[in-house]
Amino acid sequence: MTMHDFAACQPQATNVILHAFDWPYHRVTAHAQAIADAGFKAVLVSPPMKSLRASPATPWWQRYQPQDYRVIDNQLGNTEDFRQMTASLKALNLEVYADVVFNHMANESKTRCDLHYPDQTVLRDYQQQAAHYESLKLFGDLSEPLFTEQDFVSAFPIRDWTDPWQVQHGRISGGQEDPGLPTLSCNENVVKAQQAYLRALKTMGVSGFRIDAAKHMTLTHLKQVWDAEIADGVHIFGEIITDGGATREEYELFLKPYLEQTSLGAYDFPLFHALFKVFEQQGSMAELINPYSVGQALAFDRAITFAVTHDMPNNDVFLDQVMCEENEQLAYCYLLGRDGGSPLIYADLDTSGLSNQAGRPRWVDSWQNPLLQRMIHFHNQVHGQPMQCLEYSDSHLVFSRGEQGVVAINKGQREQVITLPTGKYTDWLAMPGVVVESFEKAGPQLQLRLPARSGAMLIATKNK
Repeated sequence: MTMHDFAACQPQATNVILHAFDWPYHRVTAHAQAIADAGFKAVLVSPPMKSLRASPATPWWQRYQPQDYRVIDNQLGNTEDFRQMTASLKALNLEVYADVVFNHMANESKTRCDLHYPDQTVLRDYQQQAAHYESLKLFGDLSEPLFTEQDFVSAFPIRDWTDPWQVQHGRISGGQEDPGLPTLSCNENVVKAQQAYLRALKTMGVSGFRIDAAKHMTLTHLKQVWDAEIADGVHIFGEIITDGGATREEYELFLKPYLEQTSLGAYDFPLFHALFKVFEQQGSMAELINPYSVGQALAFDRAITFAVTHDMPNNDVFLDQVMCEENEQLAYCYLLGRDGGSPLIYADLDTSGLSNQAGRPRWVDSWQNPLLQRMIHFHNQVHGQPMQCLEYSDSHLVFSRGEQGVVAINKGQREQVITLPTGKYTDWLAMPGVVVESFEKAGPQLQLRLPARSGAMLIATKNK
C-alpha cells in the first residue's frame, strides 16, 4: 500500500451542474423539484438569445447561431418562459447558468449579403408585433440593428487550427464552400452590447455563464466583456477544447494563456483526456492519483470536470471521444468521488440519436439514473474533505475523503479485494456484487470486495 497526497491546492467546495442541453425552458421548470432532489446545485441551459425557430423544429446548433441578444426568442422558449424557469430554480436554491455565444452571429449568407443583425425580416417582425416584443425585450432599441458591418472582422475561414491569430480572427466554417459564422470584432459597440446582455441576465437571476467557443475569442475581448463588475458574484467558465494536458500543442497555444491571463474557469479537457486514456485505452489507474501534479488536470478552483460534453455525441469529428456507457459510469464515479472542480453532468433530449445498451436514447433523462444520483449525493456529503490515495494498481484505485468517505474503483476484468482501516462504512452506490464486510485481525478492519468493472462509495457511519 502506497500513500499519496492528492491536494495540490486548497480544496474547494463545489457544485454539481446539470447541463440541460437543448431542453425547452418549460421542461426545466417542470423538473425543477426533481433536479433539486437529485442533488444538483446548478442548471446550465442552452443560449437564451434570439435564434431561428421554425416548425416542426430547428436543430440544436441553431441555438449557437444568434440573431439578436436583446430578445430571448428561440426554439426553447422566450423571455417569459426563461423568467418562469429562473424563478422556479431560484425558489429551490438552484443556481441558473446560461450558455452565451459571443464569438459570432448566425450564418445567414444563403439568404442575404449584408451583416446587419438582426436582419430586416426580424426587425419588421419587431415592428409588426411591437407590444409582444417589447414585453420580451432585455435591453436596447428594437427599431435598429444591434450590429452592422463595422462590428465584424474580415471574412476568411480558419485553415490552420494551430495558428492562434487565425483561430481568434477567422470564421468557424464547414469548409471552403461555407462562408462560415461571421466573427464579431472587439470594438466598443460589441462589448457594450454584450455587457448589457449579461447585466440583463444577471438581473433575471442568472449567476453563471458558459462562454461558448472561448478558444476563438481574443483574451482582450474576454477581459473587456467580463470586467470586475460583470464577473462579481458569478461563476464563469470558457469552452477551450484541447487535445490533452500540459506540453500538448493546443494546451500551450490556447488554454495556458487563458489560464495565466484571466481568472476565469475552463472545461477541464486535460483531465478528460486522462480519464479517456485510463478507461478507454487501457491506461493505468495510477495516472488518476494526482493528475494536477503532472499537468493532466486544471487547478481545483478553475476546473469544470466532465465525462462527456454536448459536442462529443453531436458532432462527427468528436464521436471517437464518446466513452462506452460502462466507462462513462466509472468516470463519473471518479469525478464525483474526487475533490476539486465543478462536475458537469450532461443530459439531452436525443439530439445525437445515439442509443444505450438497452436501445434507448443514451442521455435522455440520464440525470435521473439512481446510481448517478447516489454519486452526486456522495459528492455533496464529502465535498471539501481532503483526498488521500490508499491503494492503487494499473486496474484499481482507492482514495479517502477525510474521515467521511472512501471511493474505490475497479476497471479491471477481475475482482479486487481491498482491506481498509478500521471504521464502519455504508456503501452508497450498492452496485451489484460489491460486498463490504467487517472482520478482526489485530483489531477491527474492513474488507471490500469489488467485482470487475465496478465501484463503491463508502460513507462513514457513527457507532451507536
